[in-house]
Parts: sequence; C-alpha cells; structure tokens
Amino acid sequence: MAGKPSGFEFTVRGDQVVIRHNGRHATTLRKSAASGFLDDVQRSDPQQLMARVTGNYKHGNERGTGGRR
Repeated sequence: MAGKPSGFEFTVRGDQVVIRHNGRHATTLRKSAASGFLDDVQRSDPQQLMARVTGNYKHGNERGTGGRR
C-alpha cells in the first residue's frame, strides 16, 4: 500500500490557489475551484486533498515493483 501523500504546499494569490509539489508548480486553481478547495482543506487532510486535485495519487490499480508474475 502506498504511503500518505506528502510534499504538497499551497499559496493563496487573490482568487487563485497555487499548488506546488516538492517545490515545483503542480496546478493553479481559479475562482470557484479555488474557493471550493479552501473550504475543503479546512475539513480534510490537506496533503490528500492536494494529491487528488493535482492527480498525483495512486488509483489502486498500479502494479507493484515486483514486475510480471
């Protein structure tokens, strides 16, 4: 099982939310998406939420590092 997401941070710039992952720009949320994100981040795990928003998370169908069986 994958570990918890980490390395995400966000900055609010006016009506935008800029999300970075390990210091690199991942995405920018604008207007209603930014507002919804800021509401959600108060109620849930910020790292998990940012991983979902940026698409940087495991879907559960990836193979392990063991290769073919």
